[in-house]
Amino acid sequence: MNQSNKKYLLLAVLVFLMALTRNSHSLTSLNFPDATFAIFFIGGYIFKNIRWFSFLLVLSTLIDTTSSLISPPMNLWQNISYFGVIFAYGAMWLGGFLSAKNKPSIYFLTGSMISTAIAFVISTQTYNLLSGTFPDITIRESIQTGWEYLPQSFIYTMSYLLAYWGIHSLFKSQFVSQKATSL
Repeated sequence: MNQSNKKYLLLAVLVFLMALTRNSHSLTSLNFPDATFAIFFIGGYIFKNIRWFSFLLVLSTLIDTTSSLISPPMNLWQNISYFGVIFAYGAMWLGGFLSAKNKPSIYFLTGSMISTAIAFVISTQTYNLLSGTFPDITIRESIQTGWEYLPQSFIYTMSYLLAYWGIHSLFKSQFVSQKATSL
């Protein structure tokens, strides 16, 4: 399988994972936690080109729109805070892109941790401050409210990213060892 086909196969897996997990932020008996932050980081790490960022952004928006039509209480289009996710996803994409420039695992791990923290702050604060859910909230109160959800969000995103890195490393080492023995 050539490199281009591998990328399209990975893209198909990422699209499936986004569709499977996008409707829930946490693990329930019916849902896996949202993998979208991890998907954007992996997208920046592998695909790099901004058109793929745009594709994933449109896909996530279509999924959210469909969810809003199916479940009106989840209507994300009622406020401007939804647009904060564009910047959060951009932070994840940029983190993946910058991590790809340095190949060692430590850059992937460090970049994913920093990007996840930044994306979380962006998405949480835009929601808390702009959604109207908390009409009189101060920035300080918004930050305090957001910190309650950081561990859960961070663990879920990092779990997806570490699973990706593990699978990626396994296939890479398997391919390298097969290639070496065939010589």
